Amino acid sequence: MAVTALAALHRKLFDETDGSKFARLKERLIKKHAADERLAVLEILMAYARDGQLLHWRSFLMSDIVHLVEGSQHAAFFTWALEQPALAYCAVDGLLKSTGVDAYAPLVALAASSATSLEVRAKAIKSLAVFSRQPFDQGLPADPGHWKAEQLRLSAVLVWQADGYPDGAGYKAPATHYSLTQPLSRLEKAATFLERQLALRRQREQDLAQPSNWLTLASAEDMAAIDAHWVLPEIYRRFLEWYSPLRVHVDGKRFPQGLHLYGAAELVKAQHGYSVHPERHHAIAGWPPKLVVIADAGGDPYCVHLEERSIDGDLPVYRASHGTGEWRFEQHTDDFIDFLQEIALAV
Repeated sequence: MAVTALAALHRKLFDETDGSKFARLKERLIKKHAADERLAVLEILMAYARDGQLLHWRSFLMSDIVHLVEGSQHAAFFTWALEQPALAYCAVDGLLKSTGVDAYAPLVALAASSATSLEVRAKAIKSLAVFSRQPFDQGLPADPGHWKAEQLRLSAVLVWQADGYPDGAGYKAPATHYSLTQPLSRLEKAATFLERQLALRRQREQDLAQPSNWLTLASAEDMAAIDAHWVLPEIYRRFLEWYSPLRVHVDGKRFPQGLHLYGAAELVKAQHGYSVHPERHHAIAGWPPKLVVIADAGGDPYCVHLEERSIDGDLPVYRASHGTGEWRFEQHTDDFIDFLQEIALAV
């Protein structure tokens, strides 16, 4: 019965001309049959990638094929797919997954080929970096589709090839403050709660070549730049020094536009467009001079006041909507620690 059902799905996939219906058939094929008949499902998907009539779906299926493949049995398919412009991007990972280090030479050749599209060349270098733990992607966007031509570190890749493709050391996780493992104060406990929530997100998605969603130790240079601009409330300054957000971005029901929590390295520049003109660097009229923007959600600023303190040293957080003609700030949370806990719940 299962063979008959699989054969029927095979025929329907190849006969279907409606993209939405094809998507549902493909999902049914994978959900019902991939676990027990993985090889048969792979053969169907690869056959469609070669000859299917819905051209855009031939490329879309490649991610499913890469996910399902195990071992070197289908290496020839990925070698063929690398030569197909519409399939080559995903075929890079398929060849690495199926042949390992034997994929290095053809992928270096792909990266070096001026006849290949920029995004495929970038993908080859990115995937080689991840697989070999070499720093060809350090500091570059996690998505190689966003790389520019001048960011292709081809010379480094070619040197690596000449050296015999040695494994690299990979990337170290960002340095964090010891109190995140032994929190005592209210601030430390709030930061630890936020860090634990961010760690769950990092388990789902993280690229240490461009780490995101970390609370890290701030550099002395960044803190000196901050101190040269403001005398920050102590509790917020300590947060930046011990738990500086590194590309912390959360979204969801609490922050439907997404909220970006600033770190020490970006706090000064983050004032541009709010209190400081981004090009002329003069103060912008109409901005309350004692407010420092510490986060934004779709351009709406969240701020602390330089001269407001509560008895325990904490401080309220204010929020305003942008694009209304004038800034009208309302208190968002009673204190900064409550704001951190709100962010943690949104992760």
